[in-house]
Amino acid sequence: MRLPRRPRLLIPVTIAVVTVVVLLLIFAGIFTDYLWYDSVDFSSVFSKMLVTQVLLFLVGALLMVGIVGGNMVLAHRMRPMFGPGMFGGPQGADRYRVAVDPHRRLVFLIGMGILALFTGSSVAGQWKTWLLFANATPFGQKDPQFGIDVSFFMFTFPFIRMVLNFLFTAVILSIIAAAVVHYLYGGFRIQSPGGVQASRAARAHLSVLLGVFVLLKALAYWLDRYELVFSTRGFVHGASYTDVSAVLPAKGILAVIALICALIFFAGVIRPGGMWPGVAFGLLVLSAILIGSVYPALVEQFQVRPNQQGKEEPYIARNIAETRKAYGVADAGVVAYQAQGTPQQGQAANDDTVSGVRLLDPVLVAKTFQQKQRIRGFYDFADPLDVDRYKAQDGNVRDHIVAVRELTVPPTEQDNWINRHLVYTHGYGFVAAPGNEVDTEGLPNFDAKDMPVTGPLVTATGLKEPRVYFGERGTDYVIAGGSPNKPQELDYPESSGTGQQNTTYTGKGGVPLASFFNRLLYAVKYGEKNLLLSGDINDQSRILYDREPAERVAKVAPFLNLDSDPYPAIVNGRIVWIIDAYTTANEYPYSQSKSFSDMIRDTATDPRAITPPPRDQINYIRNSVKATVDAYDGTVTLYEWDSTDPILKAWEKAFPGIVQSKDKMSAELKQHLRYPEDLFKVQRDVLSRYHITDARSFYSGQDFWNVPDDPSSGEKNVKQPPYFLSVKMPGAQSSSFSLTTTFVPRQGPNLAAFMAVDATPGDGYGKLQILRMPASTTISGPGQVQNTFTNRFSGELNILGLGKAQILYGNLLTLPFAGGLVYVEPVYVQTAAGAGQEPYPILRRVLVMFGDKVGSADTLKDALSQVFGTGPAPPVSPVNPGQNPPANAALAAIVAKAQSAYADAQKALASNPVDWGAYGKAQAALKQALDELNRLQGQQPATSTPPSASASPSVSPSPSPTPTG
Repeated sequence: MRLPRRPRLLIPVTIAVVTVVVLLLIFAGIFTDYLWYDSVDFSSVFSKMLVTQVLLFLVGALLMVGIVGGNMVLAHRMRPMFGPGMFGGPQGADRYRVAVDPHRRLVFLIGMGILALFTGSSVAGQWKTWLLFANATPFGQKDPQFGIDVSFFMFTFPFIRMVLNFLFTAVILSIIAAAVVHYLYGGFRIQSPGGVQASRAARAHLSVLLGVFVLLKALAYWLDRYELVFSTRGFVHGASYTDVSAVLPAKGILAVIALICALIFFAGVIRPGGMWPGVAFGLLVLSAILIGSVYPALVEQFQVRPNQQGKEEPYIARNIAETRKAYGVADAGVVAYQAQGTPQQGQAANDDTVSGVRLLDPVLVAKTFQQKQRIRGFYDFADPLDVDRYKAQDGNVRDHIVAVRELTVPPTEQDNWINRHLVYTHGYGFVAAPGNEVDTEGLPNFDAKDMPVTGPLVTATGLKEPRVYFGERGTDYVIAGGSPNKPQELDYPESSGTGQQNTTYTGKGGVPLASFFNRLLYAVKYGEKNLLLSGDINDQSRILYDREPAERVAKVAPFLNLDSDPYPAIVNGRIVWIIDAYTTANEYPYSQSKSFSDMIRDTATDPRAITPPPRDQINYIRNSVKATVDAYDGTVTLYEWDSTDPILKAWEKAFPGIVQSKDKMSAELKQHLRYPEDLFKVQRDVLSRYHITDARSFYSGQDFWNVPDDPSSGEKNVKQPPYFLSVKMPGAQSSSFSLTTTFVPRQGPNLAAFMAVDATPGDGYGKLQILRMPASTTISGPGQVQNTFTNRFSGELNILGLGKAQILYGNLLTLPFAGGLVYVEPVYVQTAAGAGQEPYPILRRVLVMFGDKVGSADTLKDALSQVFGTGPAPPVSPVNPGQNPPANAALAAIVAKAQSAYADAQKALASNPVDWGAYGKAQAALKQALDELNRLQGQQPATSTPPSASASPSVSPSPSPTPTG
């Protein structure tokens, strides 16, 4: 029964329509990608990637089809001339041959097409391996085992391994395909009794293919010798004693045996019978077991394990040296630091390094920034905020907490296509506050704020363009530009609160939508008909997408891995995003391989921001590139930062001209560059073990360190983040903006070491310095200091947290000073959420510890005075009930007064509008109550029992992640 004409026509028409739609979607995706790259002046990257991938696709597909298809055609031509039934008897293969033979060309073409598609895609995906091989650059360093330049292992070896895997796959598929064809057309049959009966041609064909397979295996054995530099068999990564003494010669012997077995398989072409190939196969398997597995296992068990330290010592030494080179820590200096400074030395030091330490915690004050500077609910700030350096109002360069006001989404009731994509197009403004000071209410003392942006910092930096079209929250496309006479983009709300100031984008960012063709392509790309129909889109309109700074850098430089924390800065009057970029690898010989994401994870890390390399395991990293993205027009600029990195040099050969010399950086941009956080986290993880350079000491592991848990977060097994601070290291003439961290012993809470790196570009930039604490003296670690603060001031802090208010501990900062160590921790109070209110933290206390002296005050200056003996003694927690009844009665009265003041403050906040005058009076009353508490505690008898954990309710740290900035 034949189908009617219409249904018969419907099938090809449907196929044609589907094909056209698929091709249109593919074309729209590729061409809009080209338009995007062209808009950022990186079209050469797009063309190089596209051409490379297309050529690799074609080469891989043609080679695979040629090898596998050629063997299938050859097997078909070698079919017996008497047909499939030549062996007699019922043949099951005949049924399959009869079914397939009439359609063999179609089946062959479909099969080869699928094979070409998968193979080509797989080979095209290895474009980075090919480009690194084709543009290999010598390292100028030789591996300690073979004496070959490291570039062989980094660039050449991965490509050879890729080619070998391709050939293995091709030969295996050829063997399978040829065997199937020979079986279908009678080349061999499986019979019982008698086993396998094969024609001479089929036997010769398969013998050659098996011989080629074994020949490739011989080559693989030979290459395996070089792969031993990545071995994980020993105590550390890299070739171990067993690898060098047993596996290395075994691989050479196996390569020779495999070569001999390959010749035996080739001999099957002229010598009939299966005995010799069977002998060759048995010899290959037996030698692989005995020589390749059993012999090394015996050496490991009976020679190495009884004396592992002595046997592995030279190979551990190799691993230590190469790991320190690969992670860039070979020059890290370790010096002894007694940390025994006295308060008198601290007072005599008369240094402003400690008095200027940053108090604002970038995580905790993110909420404060939101409440005080968000202005409207559709604006927001990144969380955590960032730390940078600017001149403060006193003219001195200070650490600043900085952020940009970015757009999130339009208000829910106005969330439609026009508002989302044409009106709410950008954020506005730069907000900053010195990190070491607050105003009288404990809030950040903003020196850049509001809309339009005002403040001393704005004047000092000459900010001219505060609009943010490209930022960390730019996840959706927007259409900017249009008619300058009829601006429709929301710029900022007017101060009256009843209107808005509009603007029209005039930047060069994005792709022009002047042509109908471009509008059609983007309508297809986003599946949005309004791109074609909207009358608000005209010849001046531009579509802006892929607006996140990290996303833009990743697209123009896909060979780089990016730091998880881009940060904004004002450079030459514009807001730019600065992003550190890395070259990474996992092929550096003898270097210890570790997980990148595990090494950088701590309480400050946003898991969503971690962009690990394609292979998360790395054993080499360099901060080779500094990238910037203009927040207004999206311009991406790449600067060469490490000109000695061979991997970057290879990529610069592959993509010439896309990375600029660091000499082209402006002086103002260099002032805002800093040592990258993720690199520092990786290096501190490595140095927790590899600060030890003696192989025997490394083997014993007695001096291994850990990064301490973050004591202010209240979480266990989550590392404390590093902190940006201005630090004056011992022996230095002045302080420098540094990235710092601490270490504790592998077992124990005491402080083991303090590490800092000069984060400011200059002569000392990138120099890692480690202060090792004495092993014979107990120096309090971060966890112990936090416990001291909590117990010592629990009564005072409990009064701050009266009612439902929450006590939040800020980042616990550590820095060397006057021969000792100073710990500084800000304490915030966050009121409970009320109707129509969002709580935010306010700085209320500063805790300081130096040696065994502790201080607590409203300001850092007063707390330091207490510690260094120039101010009143700090208060301590109340004594146990019953030991001093008069004092406890007075305490009850003070608590009642504090509760009354707190209630008055809450009432003032709940009023509409907020009664700030009443709130200020209530805060003054609360401060008076706390001062009375201080005087009361100072009058208590000296014989009073020291406060215990049960003396008063202790304040446990609230889970608040603490960032580096």
